[in-house]
Amino acid sequence: MKPVKTKAQIRDEIDSQIAAYLTQGGEVLAVPRGTSGREPTSHPPLPISFDRDQQHRTLVTEVISAIEERRQHKGQHKPLRRAPKPRKKLIYDDFGQPLRWQWVEE
Repeated sequence: MKPVKTKAQIRDEIDSQIAAYLTQGGEVLAVPRGTSGREPTSHPPLPISFDRDQQHRTLVTEVISAIEERRQHKGQHKPLRRAPKPRKKLIYDDFGQPLRWQWVEE
């Protein structure tokens, strides 16, 4: 996945581009207020209208209630008993000296 640049990184990149432009002899002129970067066309852009009919939405109350019911049932299950794990037991000889290790299930 391509990493997303943060605002600070974008700002630093723009500042470095401006500095490079100015060091190469570029000049920044004052732009009068209200001037647009959009090319003049015969038809102005269409305004966005919020007067459209609302879309019909599906109610999800049944889905939410089913999820909540499943969530409540999860807590009511008895915990499973795990089988006892085998452990190592040290076997001694007749004189009390360690002889070997043996796996014992209890």
